[in-house]
Amino acid sequence: MIVTPLDSAVLDSKEQYVFYHKMVDFTLKELIVAVQQKQILNTQEVLLFKQYCDLLLYSIEAMRVKYMYDDEENMKVDLTDSGFPNYLEFRYLFNDLELREDYLGKLTNIETLKEEFLDTLLRKKEPISKRKLFQAASIVYYSSAKKEYIFNRFVQGKIIEAPQDSPGKYLVSWSFYDVSHNRPFICYMYFNYDGSNPLNDREDIYYVLKMVADREMPFDTMAYAIDKRLPDLFPKLIKRVDLGPIHNVFAKDENEVTHAILQGIAKKEIPLESYAISFKIDEVNSKSEFKEGSFFNKQTFQKWDDIFRQRYVFAPHRIIQMLYTKTPEIMNKLAKAPIQVAALKINK
Repeated sequence: MIVTPLDSAVLDSKEQYVFYHKMVDFTLKELIVAVQQKQILNTQEVLLFKQYCDLLLYSIEAMRVKYMYDDEENMKVDLTDSGFPNYLEFRYLFNDLELREDYLGKLTNIETLKEEFLDTLLRKKEPISKRKLFQAASIVYYSSAKKEYIFNRFVQGKIIEAPQDSPGKYLVSWSFYDVSHNRPFICYMYFNYDGSNPLNDREDIYYVLKMVADREMPFDTMAYAIDKRLPDLFPKLIKRVDLGPIHNVFAKDENEVTHAILQGIAKKEIPLESYAISFKIDEVNSKSEFKEGSFFNKQTFQKWDDIFRQRYVFAPHRIIQMLYTKTPEIMNKLAKAPIQVAALKINK
């Protein structure tokens, strides 16, 4: 799929960077706590969910450092039903850090830069120039950011034994950043295995997941593709979490929740930092098995139950009240009443 930054808003001032990064950092942390408290995912799934969100938070913090004092490049935030950075920003981070040694060799020596800062501040009594601040930010970025912690287009979790009373003996998770939606998805699969140990075949399993389950697609199509490509693996429950969009002042999509928030901000009914998060879970269970193929080459497939969909909205109390007034149909179809999270306070 071809990815372009055309459907993106550009953050073009220091104030916007500070505001945006505070918002994304705050909302994701609130979401992690609320998902755990409301037991929307089980204990093991929450632990994995937090690990994937930590990669997101780490990547977005790296973007903050990278762009803060850069006058030539601007970070792009997706406009299309997302609220997250455009996928290309994650790709740029990964590419940068592939060449970190080359960049570090070209940057000004840290001690030299420190001396220049002290001389400017203490002797000349002048503010540090943007060019020097950018040099310092670049040193922090290239020396501290680690490629292995960047949220990539596909992030593979390990195969582990599933908790007791799970629908399958094993559990594997993975996450992907869908380039058409520009937001992250997290998947869990509980399965049984016909071989001696799935860890012995983990590379084959990981390869198939990356090939057939690395983007948002019809859920039953994804489940069938996994089942067909891995004859010894019997999936029993597959769950996909759609994390977002984050509805806030940076969004420009047609989503009714986003529209209600933007309208409320424009009319000064709610503050500029108002937000809500949509959170969706699709899951499908195997209700039975059947065999298909020739007498000597039969393969066991799952007969899947209907897809079970759950929709949630997380928002501060004031926003929940407003959404009940402006989008009652959406609020009344949620799996649970809107879940209250803390309001973001930005010091003006």
